Amino acid sequence: RAGMIRKLAAGLYTWLPMGLRTLRKVERIVREEMDKSGAQEVLMPAVQPAELWEESGRWTQYGGELLRMKDRHGRDFCFGPTHEEVITDLIRNELSSYKELPANFYQVQTKFRDERRPRFGVMRAREFLMKDAYSFHLNAKSLNDTYELMHRTYCAIFDRFGLDYRAVQADSGAIGGSASHEFHVLASSGEDDIVFSTESDYAANIEKAEAVAPGGDRPAPAEEMKEVATPDQKTIEAVSALLGINPTRTVKTLLVKAEADEEGKSGLVALVLRGDHTLNEIKAENLAGVAEPLTMATDEEIEQAVGCKAGSIGPVKLNVPVIVDRSAAHLADFVCGANREGFHLTGVNWDRDATLDRVEDLRNVVEGDSSPDGKGTLEIRRG
Repeated sequence: RAGMIRKLAAGLYTWLPMGLRTLRKVERIVREEMDKSGAQEVLMPAVQPAELWEESGRWTQYGGELLRMKDRHGRDFCFGPTHEEVITDLIRNELSSYKELPANFYQVQTKFRDERRPRFGVMRAREFLMKDAYSFHLNAKSLNDTYELMHRTYCAIFDRFGLDYRAVQADSGAIGGSASHEFHVLASSGEDDIVFSTESDYAANIEKAEAVAPGGDRPAPAEEMKEVATPDQKTIEAVSALLGINPTRTVKTLLVKAEADEEGKSGLVALVLRGDHTLNEIKAENLAGVAEPLTMATDEEIEQAVGCKAGSIGPVKLNVPVIVDRSAAHLADFVCGANREGFHLTGVNWDRDATLDRVEDLRNVVEGDSSPDGKGTLEIRRG
């Protein structure tokens, strides 16, 4: 409506004169701050040969987002969604001595990712302009110094834009690495939940935000375990209403695929959360012993392993490995599935009735949780 862009197809846009002038101003600010940091600008091809991607192992791993093509000779190429392979090939052929390190190169180049559902206009387009930087180092200290330099540079860029933003801890994803940050502009129309402390500079996206364990010791058992009939009650809400309790006194047990063993066979793993909490799939699939990507067990697999349907599973005498969330591990006298169709157990306690071998952070944080750094509580905004 502002006369800046026109949509050509899903995720493809034409920049009109006013929009292009704005885009060029953004580019200029980005280039000025990157140049101040000492990074050197290069320009790499948008189209890349398959050989580099096959060497890195990502030709098959990248999936449907990678736009593949063949030239007239039948050779495989792709339209680059990113340039790690190309810059690595360049550097291994150009640098000949450790004395040339560290080296930091950036470019402003068109990328293409065949998003399943392009959205948010040019913010989540299939074809887009990206500033990407790649640095090479002799040791971890040099790498960390450059990482901090890039963090300050990105903050300077967003400060010059005049935007209300947060630099948040993020999951490293497929690229990997020990640290990752995302820069989010706070906006009610945003697609991500951004978590930050009310009293410190702690900030993370919802996938990365740590859910700390409740304070104090777990209460001592006060009830005996009993089996109660809960016919046709398939959800935490329904069971809680029937028993007249708060969902915070229940646990839910989810069965997911386990990592395959040396023979390629994969069993199941149970993930146990407090009834009112939601599973954080990124945290779960990063756990040792859990298959990646996270895959829920089918109804048939559940019945074969436990003998009941999904709504009746519980951690008592469960014959698969059990991983318990920190908040669920703090409960006493809780309600859970009885591993028998149409029944639940009340007055259940860890150690006495169910084994508590492995406790992990499995859940999404909620507003009001304690901040992981011990300062204030967590707020959640869109970004």
